[in-house]
Amino acid sequence: MPGRLLSLVRPGPSSLSHNKSDTRDAFKPPTALLPPYSVKPPSHNKDTRTKSQESVVIMDALKRHSIGGRHHSDKKSPKVEAQKGATLNMVVESPPLVFYNAPQGSTGAIFSGQLKLDVTEPYVKIEQFEMRLSAVVTTKKPVAPHCPECATQTTEINKWEFLKEPTSLKHGVHPFPFSHLLPGHLPATTHGNLATLDYVLKAVAITASGEKITFQRNLDIKRAIFPGNEKHSIRIFPPTNLTAAVTLPPIIHPIGDFPIEMRLSGIVHNKNDSQTRWRLRKLNWRIEETQKFVSPACSKHSQKVGGEGKGVLHEDTHVVGSEEVKTGWKTDFEQGNIDAEFRAACNIAAKPLCDMDSPNGMQVKHNLIVEMVVAEEWAPLKKLHQATPTGAARVLRTQFHLILTERAGMGISWDEEQPPLYGDVPASPPTYVDDFDLAHLDDETSPLNL
Repeated sequence: MPGRLLSLVRPGPSSLSHNKSDTRDAFKPPTALLPPYSVKPPSHNKDTRTKSQESVVIMDALKRHSIGGRHHSDKKSPKVEAQKGATLNMVVESPPLVFYNAPQGSTGAIFSGQLKLDVTEPYVKIEQFEMRLSAVVTTKKPVAPHCPECATQTTEINKWEFLKEPTSLKHGVHPFPFSHLLPGHLPATTHGNLATLDYVLKAVAITASGEKITFQRNLDIKRAIFPGNEKHSIRIFPPTNLTAAVTLPPIIHPIGDFPIEMRLSGIVHNKNDSQTRWRLRKLNWRIEETQKFVSPACSKHSQKVGGEGKGVLHEDTHVVGSEEVKTGWKTDFEQGNIDAEFRAACNIAAKPLCDMDSPNGMQVKHNLIVEMVVAEEWAPLKKLHQATPTGAARVLRTQFHLILTERAGMGISWDEEQPPLYGDVPASPPTYVDDFDLAHLDDETSPLNL
């Protein structure tokens, strides 16, 4: 009895060897007590082939995990759009759009071309097909910063309706011609620091299934003013007797230089025994560009500017060309004149804009500012070459308005090169010989006796 109890409490080696599996199961700790991610140590009687097989299994599991992670990544695959039943394209047949002369006397420019609808399917039914030409003004400083209606104003200029009723078009290219005379009072395309003015052409074709086929193109409209006579200006600088006579070209261009001639008279003042005169020490010029724009307010924010139809005026002035002229003038103290001739030009890197004036408050102008530094000298009449500076100096500043425009080249307005119109034909045909009374004609002058 004691031996039997002892064998139950402490089994011997023989019982352990016979019931090895039972003992493992009886003394196996619960799973909850094991530490997380614990791995049971391998037994010493496993060979190297078993270890290599376990490593291969682990690597395969890691590969599958990495592949699955890549498959469920946040990166979205590019969407493949379905091919549309038709596409739109445009062929412009007219020359570049250039308004010749000032807005008051310009006849505009003709814009014509063909809008081509390429049907890729056997048949496509078009419910609506139209095109619009609009002027889009975008403000860079709107009244309300986050209001799209305050920032952009769109004005429709013309509209084309190519189809009056639903039409079925077969496979192929279908041309739709169009033409329009753009009025000459329209402002040219402008991209300024305060606002931009663009002309946008949008075409939309709607199929029977509701699919929209669109096409958009921007039109670049320019203005070229023909040159005229040279401009002569006279400036007086009180309290002195100095007078500047300047000769300027009628127009200038963004690319290229232009001459400026200037004569400064009244530089000598003679007294009884001495002479007082002015000597030119320094001359510089600059071209300033002034941009103005009135930012309109929409109906929601009109109360900020005091009511509808009002806006905020913005102005920006910057230099688009400058230079200092140190030499190149001639001084004649006997005649009392200083003649200076130099060339000025716009800096193309400053991106100068052409002059324009729009009814919506958009305006671009240019001024030429000339500054001269003159110093006073005193000299006796007997020894005029021995002049002495008096220490007095003045800065003479004057400005002139310039017209900056595009080059016209060999182009002329459309109305000067067109053939006669149908309206130019007289209302009635000319009279014929049968209407005359041949009885009063002499026999010698009668066409029957010739």
